Amino acid sequence: MRRGSRLAGALPALLVLGILARGAGAADCPRPVYLTFDTGHMGVAPLVAEVLEREQVRASFFLANEKTLDGGSSLDQQWAPWWRDMAARGHVFGSHTYDHVYWQRDLPGERFRVKPSFGPRAGQTFGMKADEYCRELDRSAARFKEMTGRDMLPLFRAPGGRTSPALLKVAEQRCGYRHVGWASAGFLGDELPSDKYPNRRLLERALRDIRPGDILMAHLGIWSRQDPWAPAVLAPLIAGLKQRGFCFATLAEHPGYQAWLDRQHHHGNR
Repeated sequence: MRRGSRLAGALPALLVLGILARGAGAADCPRPVYLTFDTGHMGVAPLVAEVLEREQVRASFFLANEKTLDGGSSLDQQWAPWWRDMAARGHVFGSHTYDHVYWQRDLPGERFRVKPSFGPRAGQTFGMKADEYCRELDRSAARFKEMTGRDMLPLFRAPGGRTSPALLKVAEQRCGYRHVGWASAGFLGDELPSDKYPNRRLLERALRDIRPGDILMAHLGIWSRQDPWAPAVLAPLIAGLKQRGFCFATLAEHPGYQAWLDRQHHHGNR
């Protein structure tokens, strides 16, 4: 049975918050969007936190142990206080695999061809068994628990959003995690080249195309982008969406995941 002891502590409180939010949602948040961040080089992480706090927006974060600008990693001890503070502010968290493991294709026997971006096997391509993939998801959750004393939600985002039906089945039935993608309009473009996609263009596109219910996706720092996306786009994006009547919620309040979260809580150990 997987992850039962970790879920037992924090999920009841998270679910209470979700129930309260759902009860208020019909009146207070009729046009929700769900802002999510994947880890990155963490260079803009403090700025992201400042904007979210100023705008009183709660977001959802997917954690992998990625290389940072200072030569450390996004889940090292230097960043532990930052994650602890973000958890205390009411944000929610899921796994992004520990070594940012990209799925490439399915292999026979519940195995997957993968390529991690970080860790001891970074850049290598090899086969990973289902249980090994589960451990990859669990490693991020365990590290988050160690840093913050809190539990992740049983949700994950595959690096690059790359999955297959077989991977999703293993993740859900064997590992106990449901996958979270993003809306087409919710791709906020912070990983695109600045010369072809300047911040102004990304902001205009997002404000034009985002619709209620969309899951939005950005990162806590992208190596290839010369013009930092946050806070240059993030702050006016939040303000502009609010002006258009949108509100912000976490994935703990998303109607597509509420039943899954409730079921994981009620089942306890898996």
